[in-house]
Amino acid sequence: MKLSEHKDLKTAITDLPIKEKDKLLLRLIAKDKVLTEHLHYKLLESESDLEDRKEKIKTDVSEQVPELKKLNAKEALVKVRKMITSVNHFYKVTKDPIGEVELKLFILNIIPFDYRKSIFGYRDYMILFSSFYIKTAAITINKYKKLHEDLQFDLSESLNNLLDKIYSSKLAAAAEASNLPKELS
Repeated sequence: MKLSEHKDLKTAITDLPIKEKDKLLLRLIAKDKVLTEHLHYKLLESESDLEDRKEKIKTDVSEQVPELKKLNAKEALVKVRKMITSVNHFYKVTKDPIGEVELKLFILNIIPFDYRKSIFGYRDYMILFSSFYIKTAAITINKYKKLHEDLQFDLSESLNNLLDKIYSSKLAAAAEASNLPKELS
């Protein structure tokens, strides 16, 4: 049920006494962890906290990179997905599109491509890893293009390093098949 479909309910809610509205609001917020964290960020944190959040993600990723090199493709895929998920959560909480693109570029630039093949199993997880990596890069490029020109300029070197990394590796064919640009100006 959407609130927009029930105009009577909307007016009834706005007519409630403030104490009752506060009670209802707090009950609703408690049911959604992301909303709770978003409100905490919006109401209680400052610009320096945003930078702290970004640095924490960068530190966590940097600490995991040496371990990634020892994993097989399946295990690496799981770890990299968790890293990207942490950035997605960061965006849901902060609504910071610049930070999201910056962090995804950081992760995509820092993680290695070469992983051992799993001895067991019938799936080639390197193909799954490659497609996930290329798809994440494409999504990041689309979000990059939506940023203001000045912000794009600040992130362009990192993005072009990523594209160079992709096209100088064994992912070049997959990137070309996905119409990933070779360079952005």
